[in-house]
Amino acid sequence: MGTEGADSSGGGWGRTARSLVLKTLVLVGGALVLKRLTKSTTRWDHARIVAESLAGQKFSRDQASRDPDHYFNLRMIMCPAAELLDGSRVLYYEQAFWRTSQKPFRQRFYMVKPCPKEMKCDVQLSSYAIRDMEEYKNFCDRPKDQRPLPEEAIGDIAEHLTTLYLKQCDRGKRCLYEGSTPPGGFPNSWNGAAFCTSELAVLKNNEIHAWERGYDDNGNQVWGVKEGPYEFKPAPTSRFSDMFSSVDFPLQSNENKRILGSFILQE
Repeated sequence: MGTEGADSSGGGWGRTARSLVLKTLVLVGGALVLKRLTKSTTRWDHARIVAESLAGQKFSRDQASRDPDHYFNLRMIMCPAAELLDGSRVLYYEQAFWRTSQKPFRQRFYMVKPCPKEMKCDVQLSSYAIRDMEEYKNFCDRPKDQRPLPEEAIGDIAEHLTTLYLKQCDRGKRCLYEGSTPPGGFPNSWNGAAFCTSELAVLKNNEIHAWERGYDDNGNQVWGVKEGPYEFKPAPTSRFSDMFSSVDFPLQSNENKRILGSFILQE
């Protein structure tokens, strides 16, 4: 009986030990999974997300339909042009009226990279002029073998224009990232301006809200829409196959003044 009791006690201890080991493994495994799920986004992850969200063609058709007096149906398109040695991504940017999308009135390079560690932001988005804009016209619509090479694009980055500092949006908001130029904006001389400001929001559905305005020395707005940012939404090409869209009417001479005062024609 004594031996049987000892055997029974030993078996109980063995079962207890195995149970403890199993619980420990479950806890450790759970902690590892939780660590993976809650792993913080790196500085370069932020830059990658913004660059990928900006890429592609987007349209302001919905907004122009709602408010044709202040907004036009535009196509904005961006695509990768190069990557620098430090990992910064260079995107080519083009904007045009939808019905004349092959005749862009605005061309830029955008450089996307993490904010410097000492700054309270996540992504730095800088715009640059292009040395030979004609060479890059319709860049994103061309086959890759018919585009300037990445090293050529890097060499064609001209003067710096603006820089926006974006932060990841708080949970519960529609946006992924949002930000603006610093106080005071950047120098700009178009249409009597002394400086310009820019605001940008990257939404979760890859929608982009962009608002640029120019001000004179007295702080009066001299270009850019006053009502709010342009809203560019990704959309299937089929939605824009109607060449007789009521929004995209031919521009008449008496409309020039309104166009020049909009967000669009700032050059």
